[in-house]
Formats: sequence, structure tokens, C-alpha cells
Amino acid sequence: MTDPTRCPWATSDPLYVAYHDDEWGVPVHDDRTLFEFLILEGAQAGLSWITILRKRDAYRRAFANFDPAAVAAFDEERIAALLADPGIVRNRLKIRAAVDNARAFLAVQRELGSFNAYVWGFVGGQPIVNQWQSLREVPAETAESRALSADLKRRGFRFVGPTIIYAYMQAVGMVNDHLVTCFRHAPVRRTF
Repeated sequence: MTDPTRCPWATSDPLYVAYHDDEWGVPVHDDRTLFEFLILEGAQAGLSWITILRKRDAYRRAFANFDPAAVAAFDEERIAALLADPGIVRNRLKIRAAVDNARAFLAVQRELGSFNAYVWGFVGGQPIVNQWQSLREVPAETAESRALSADLKRRGFRFVGPTIIYAYMQAVGMVNDHLVTCFRHAPVRRTF
């Protein structure tokens, strides 16, 4: 039996395959999961996504299972412990950004009721479904990711440039960038 046709980036690494098949591009509306991906995408900056997938369980432990209120309360002692944790990316700027982003995330929730309502507003509440034939067609950023990035920065978020935010939008299903030849393209369209 042959494997289904996947996006070319989904290598034979079991973590990549599972992430591609089960998560990538599936619309997310849960604030905690949206926060998780915001932290993970920021941590990924300059690294490969497989590196972050391999560290994901350690991130869940280190960042209080991505509870934004808990992360927002991290003090200098907790930050120092994170900097010594070999299970995560030990980058001082990224760790501090995660704590600052948790505080900004909570501010968005207080202002708008949910982070979900906020981010999905940048795509009109519906996933953008692209019809790419090859990876060469997939952009690194879009007008929507630039707009969301700019607004996040205005609100005090860090590690949220337009390329990081486009990857975030792909991850949480705000954008369906599965190639049309990929077996997940059509099913992901139906999950909203």
C-alpha cells in the first residue's frame, strides 16, 4: 500500500508526518492552542520546525501547558530556570518574549473577549483556502500576515514578524496552504 500524497515538506520523519496529517492547516479556535502556536512559532525563528516539534513536550512542561495566565506570571527566577532547561530553545530573548506575549495575549482577551475573535478577524472569520500547485508558489508572507504582525507589535507582542505570523496562520488553519495534490487539502477545507 502506498502512502498518500503529502506536501513535499512533510518528510518521512514521524513527527513531521503526524503534524502535517493531523494539525497543520486545521482551523483552531481554542485560545490556549492559539497561544501555544504563538509561542512555538516565535521559538522557531531561525530554526527548523522539526527542531520545535521535537521539543514540543518539553515546551508544554516548561510553559505551564501553555496557560497564558501562568506564563504571564513567570518571574525572574522562573525565567532563569527556563534558560537552564535543555529541553527548550534557551534563547533569552525568545523566553522573555514568550512571557511578554502571554501578558499581551491576556490584554487582548480582556479587550476583545478572546484571542480567537481577534486573530480570525484578520481573515474575515474564514480560512483563506489557497490552490497552490507547488511549494514555489507558497508565499513567505501576505498582506494579512503583515497586517496581523503590525497590530500584534502595536499591542506589545514580540517575535511576531510577518513571516513568523504567516507560518502561524498556516499552523492554526487561518490559511490552508496544503498543495492541491496533497490528500489533506480537501479535508482541511471541510473542517471549518
